Amino acid sequence: MNQRAISYALMITACCAGFAFTAQAATSDATEAADLGPNLENYDYPWPVSQFEIDEPQGTVSMAYMDIAPTDDITDAPVAVLLHGKNFCGAYWQDTAQALADNGYRVIVPDQIGFCKSDKPAAYSYTLHHLAANTQALLASLDIDNATIIGHSMGGMLAMRYALMVPDTIEQLILVDPIGLEDWKAKGVPYRGMNAWYAREMKKDYAAIKSYQIKSYYDGEWNDDYAEWAKMLAGMYTGSKEDKAKVAWAQAATYDMVYTQPVFYEFEHIDVPTTLMIGTRDRTALGSDLVSEELAAQLGDYPTLGCEAVERMPNAELVTFEGIGHLPPIESPELFKQALFDALSTPKSDDSE
Repeated sequence: MNQRAISYALMITACCAGFAFTAQAATSDATEAADLGPNLENYDYPWPVSQFEIDEPQGTVSMAYMDIAPTDDITDAPVAVLLHGKNFCGAYWQDTAQALADNGYRVIVPDQIGFCKSDKPAAYSYTLHHLAANTQALLASLDIDNATIIGHSMGGMLAMRYALMVPDTIEQLILVDPIGLEDWKAKGVPYRGMNAWYAREMKKDYAAIKSYQIKSYYDGEWNDDYAEWAKMLAGMYTGSKEDKAKVAWAQAATYDMVYTQPVFYEFEHIDVPTTLMIGTRDRTALGSDLVSEELAAQLGDYPTLGCEAVERMPNAELVTFEGIGHLPPIESPELFKQALFDALSTPKSDDSE
């Protein structure tokens, strides 16, 4: 694992030589979610949304994305690709994307197939490999040969698969509280199955989403910033039963995807320069509601999982955010951006110390 010195105040974590940042969140109430449509037709993203058409055996599917030019319109600007989490959409990267653009990056923010403003075909190969291939095809269509890949939560798991598939196209990999740092099924989480996931998703509404996120993401805290993204997710479930079913099936399929397709056993092969960013309060774990309290308490130990992951990755370093949970870019955006740009500005190689 690489180490580096940085100029602002830090606390070194006890388990390994990572870097820790500290922040707190405020509380707030929120209202119910509006009907935003199954493809977020009634929600405007912060930048224009384009559609990338992908030919599939069952017909063309459309992948939504934002292509944000650097603020100073730099020629041959470096590219950053922001990959969203499972319970989020590309728009929640707004603050991060703006900061990257202001610092000279061209920023690509896709919604994966099955999510948000992209199509949600029922008959589709929802695999991490397929989503990664779609992402690479999108970048190729934009004449982008290499990029920094930044993934959060499921997007971090997808980013790792992307790095394993096309490492030569990646300048740097930044993983923000990625799921997939452990194999839940190997630890005893039982298989839920598509029917059970679908039934669970069909019951989802804003109240359920908010309750889950308060407990799993924000440690009992809540404010308007958190509510905005919960309402965006809930807004896709608020319309007709037919529309809700379309969203629920895609969500069920992608839950099955992240459970059955671990990247955990391949960390040693992720040899691109990697920064793993972890909120020390994060305890996200798929299927923790299906196991005993004793086992649930052992799952999603992100500080420990982060240390173990960087020890196995050939060219990785760990940054930790003290007192922050699953969403550093939302819970403490200024602190996150400070760490992000420190990581982006620091050369990394197998020989660094």
